[in-house]
Amino acid sequence: MSQITAAQTYMSRLMCYDRPMANRQATLSLHLLFRALADPTRLRLLNLIADREICVCYFVEILQMSQPKISRHLAYLRKAGIAAARREGKWMHYRLVVPKDEITASILQETLKHLREKPEMKRDVLKLGVACCSPQKFELLQGAPQPALV
Repeated sequence: MSQITAAQTYMSRLMCYDRPMANRQATLSLHLLFRALADPTRLRLLNLIADREICVCYFVEILQMSQPKISRHLAYLRKAGIAAARREGKWMHYRLVVPKDEITASILQETLKHLREKPEMKRDVLKLGVACCSPQKFELLQGAPQPALV
């Protein structure tokens, strides 16, 4: 009988110190946000989707990285709850999602504000105007040589 009482006492102490569920969710989302912001590639991706929806092929062209690597980083951003994907045929489009938690949202917005001021982030955004995506909308990259017939 004393063992049950000790276990009950232990559990009641845990419950007293346990945080409410809402605070636990905020802590979880804050934790995931900081982990998402800890990588330079993910910061570049966030900077690009801050104000627009972008197809993965643009990321490949702009960041000069492989599609699987970019997709892994985008999956991480989705897991953190700050990016969402939409499929259009064979193309995947990503956009920023502002978290519902006020603290997490303000940290993300402040981070994006500072990213926009960095020269390398500005260069990435400028490259959006010259990258191409779907074959129906194909445009030659500015300054690129014309394809030659063999």
